[in-house]
Amino acid sequence: MRKQIAYIVAFLLTVFSFPLSAQEKADDEGEKAFDPKETIFEHLLDGYGWELPFSHEHKIPLPVIVRDYKGDWKIFGSHRLEHGQTYEGFYVAQDGPNKGKVESVDDRGNRYRPLDLSITKNVLALIIAAFICGWCVLSVAHWYRKKRFKAPKKGVGAIEFLIEFVYTGVIKSTLGDKAPRFAPYLLTVFFFILLMNLLGLIVIFPGGANLTGNIAVTMVLALCTFIVVNVRGTKEYWKEIFWPDVPLWLKFPLPIMPLIEVFGIFTKPAALMVRLFANMMGGHMIILSLISLIFIFGAFGAVVIGATTVVSVLFSLFMLLIDTLVSFIQAYVFTMLSTLFIALAQVDGHHEGKVEEIK
Repeated sequence: MRKQIAYIVAFLLTVFSFPLSAQEKADDEGEKAFDPKETIFEHLLDGYGWELPFSHEHKIPLPVIVRDYKGDWKIFGSHRLEHGQTYEGFYVAQDGPNKGKVESVDDRGNRYRPLDLSITKNVLALIIAAFICGWCVLSVAHWYRKKRFKAPKKGVGAIEFLIEFVYTGVIKSTLGDKAPRFAPYLLTVFFFILLMNLLGLIVIFPGGANLTGNIAVTMVLALCTFIVVNVRGTKEYWKEIFWPDVPLWLKFPLPIMPLIEVFGIFTKPAALMVRLFANMMGGHMIILSLISLIFIFGAFGAVVIGATTVVSVLFSLFMLLIDTLVSFIQAYVFTMLSTLFIALAQVDGHHEGKVEEIK
């Protein structure tokens, strides 16, 4: 066991020392110095190319699909826009409100944002996560279709364990006999968030995209829960919102409680959105900041950088393990809160429940 730990540490030191030597070489050649802020946000934010793990300059090109102000569509590789290049009038803005996005200039010399349907890093990562999620679930279905009475093993068994854990411990215990109606959505949300979280912790392709650390992605997930909760809500649920069971002076003539209840409809998905975004973004920023210490202290000599590298790698490895646990926890919490919000929208009439208890 000690030998295995030693091999892992040696491998990590080699991995992190490789980009360090490349950075020292760049400094000797008089190239741009390491900017931790730029590097961290370049890895956290979306982009038109997919960064290679040990190269800050080279990226995997992705398709750029834009339409100019004349209505003409252009499709080309993102490598044509790297390092400030301009291709067919399009370029990546370096400043202004569209910084980091494709811009162009019209005939009058005005900058404008074209209709952009590009396959960016986050878009491709979402497609990959969706395919992996579908493959995981279908593998369990395929197993039971072929071997109906045999318990699954290895990866299929692990997936079945997670399905049973979430369905029995969260969905079934909260929704009761209504669980089969909402289980497909809730299980999909759990596995999709879990896979996005785990893929974001992987350095090399197809990992590395900070999906759940993107507020737009978490907003769409929260919006899906918002739609399910309110579209499938019962009549009693809407009655409690617009005419709650409180003293009359709290709802007429000033609708104090109805306003609070309506406000609560929107704060619930907002809490889901911000909770997932903040936790995952914070974890990624801590890991990248610890790794950046290696480059920041690189100018203080071999002794300082040697000690900093060891400490940074160990702390990064520790935070990576913590972030892996957080990936499971955040997927579980999002699913649990979504289940709870759905259950609150499935309430029956109070009077009917009291009559049944008396009987």
